[in-house]
Amino acid sequence: MSGICGFINLDAADADAGDLGRILSVLERRGPDGTSQAIHGPVALGHASLVTTPEATTEHLPFRHSASDCVITADARLDYRSDLMTKLGFNASERMGDGELIVRAYLKWGTQCLDHLEGDFAFAIWDPREERLFCARDQTGMRQLIYHHRPGKLFAFATEPRALLNHRHIEKRLHEARFADFLEHLEAIDLTSTFFTGLFRLPPAHALIVQGESMRIWRYWTLDGADQPKLKLDSDQEYADAFLDVFSKAISQRLRSPADCLGSMLSGGLDSTSTSAIAADVLRETGKAPLRTYSAISDEPGCPETAAILAAAQIAHIDPTYVSPDDLEAHREELERLTREIEDPFDGQMTLLRSVYLAGRKAGTKVMLDGAAGDLVLGSDNMILWHLQRGSFIKAWQQAKGVERFWGPAPPAWENFARCVGRTRMLSPIRTIWRAMTNKSQASPEAPDTLSPEFAKRVDMPSRRRANQMHIAGFELSKEHDRSISMLHPYVVVARERYDRIAGSLAIEPRDPFLDQRVLRFCMTLPADQFEDNGWPKVILRRAVSGLVPDAVRWRLGKEHLGGGYSEKLWNRERRGLNPNETANMQQYLSRAVLEAAIRGEDGGLSLADSLTLRYGALWLTNLKFD
Repeated sequence: MSGICGFINLDAADADAGDLGRILSVLERRGPDGTSQAIHGPVALGHASLVTTPEATTEHLPFRHSASDCVITADARLDYRSDLMTKLGFNASERMGDGELIVRAYLKWGTQCLDHLEGDFAFAIWDPREERLFCARDQTGMRQLIYHHRPGKLFAFATEPRALLNHRHIEKRLHEARFADFLEHLEAIDLTSTFFTGLFRLPPAHALIVQGESMRIWRYWTLDGADQPKLKLDSDQEYADAFLDVFSKAISQRLRSPADCLGSMLSGGLDSTSTSAIAADVLRETGKAPLRTYSAISDEPGCPETAAILAAAQIAHIDPTYVSPDDLEAHREELERLTREIEDPFDGQMTLLRSVYLAGRKAGTKVMLDGAAGDLVLGSDNMILWHLQRGSFIKAWQQAKGVERFWGPAPPAWENFARCVGRTRMLSPIRTIWRAMTNKSQASPEAPDTLSPEFAKRVDMPSRRRANQMHIAGFELSKEHDRSISMLHPYVVVARERYDRIAGSLAIEPRDPFLDQRVLRFCMTLPADQFEDNGWPKVILRRAVSGLVPDAVRWRLGKEHLGGGYSEKLWNRERRGLNPNETANMQQYLSRAVLEAAIRGEDGGLSLADSLTLRYGALWLTNLKFD
């Protein structure tokens, strides 16, 4: 991961090196291995380097292709490089940086080069032959690209929005509607908004071209499985073996890094443990050093998550590091500083993740594997309903009992089963009426009590809630469906963006093999019952890692979340109250009752989560010095 930035003066005025330097200065925390820039008349491109691949040790970005004069700045790690180099006519062993590879793909295929790029990337190419800037973001949103466009005047982009605010001609103004989204937990309402007016996120799998007076944005890739036949194998084990082959290759691609800078998150869950186990096995077979893993454990006795982590740490060729809430005091000053300097208020709650990345940075880790997208990539349909729709009542009942066993008896199996039977037997006219009533109730949500009435009206909060409901629709579909809706759901994107920002603040590159394109396409071909069987979610992965992952993790019931405990430990009751400066920044947004409770630092009817949300929002506003 690196930081990239640049701008074009669309009025043809020469680019100011000072503007570029100020933008780059903000990105240095992402790229502490050196900054560089290229200025050509009205065009300026910058790069803050974080060296996380062997090729990056000798690559210099921005890179200029001598024959075409095309210049690229890129935050990129390309996977399956040998396939791409063969297509381009190069020897796969030839030393070439990822930025140069992207330029050469562009020179061969134009903007359709995106059809040939796999991996995590955000880049911008200035093509003087066409006098245009071509920018793109990877298919799943692992890297970010923020932009500002004033037709005829300025186009600017950067990895982080706050960096762009250092350009003299970009105004720092709060996007109040987005701040309302934060206060009411509508993070996934869209994939374009930022907290600043005039600054926008380029969505995943999108590209843009700026040329003359025009800017064109388009989607270049979709995960479409409608035309792919379902995979038909003879046994569950054959499916598991086929998945393991694809998933192991995805992990191997993500091990490309300089010596001694690779690490992996290791929770007590199936996804990160499977990722770490396979990665450790690959490193062992290739004679590399053991995989350094980082785990957040609990200080409470008998914690199932901690027990699972300790079991996972026994995997061969793993060198574990543990972080606990008791360690927070030693790093309080740094963790509080990092929280005050968050790029996005939604990141405030991520104390546990920040603590793990901090431990990695202190150990010299620059690359961190994780399995954050596993829950949705391997998420299942409602399998009770799925079996009922196929006339298999026995399997549906077994599934209901299995769900109760895994998640606990709330609701009990009989209730879950009865609800699904009702949905399959409900007459079509009744179903139509029910949907109409449901949609009507969702179409006019009340303005939330948290916000002041004036603020809620100013941002039209009911409309924003409707927009949010539409955007996240499809997350819990009740029948077999297009899996791409859930596999690349907006929740996946905003979660990955959070990981990117928090890791970036500590100069670490996150890598998630579950979002490998080849893994996604393979999962699109799987029958539904390979995702969940007899109540066991992600059952294909459980079967695939037999012998690699301890059974205490593979067949662990339920799921615990330790994040709240870490945030509460860092921001305890005495430290949650707002100070006078923070109160002044918040009073125009919050209802009187909520603000008074936040000032006192008491619960005052607020949940811990809501209390901390207000605290993070106040810290963010105060740090940015908004009026």
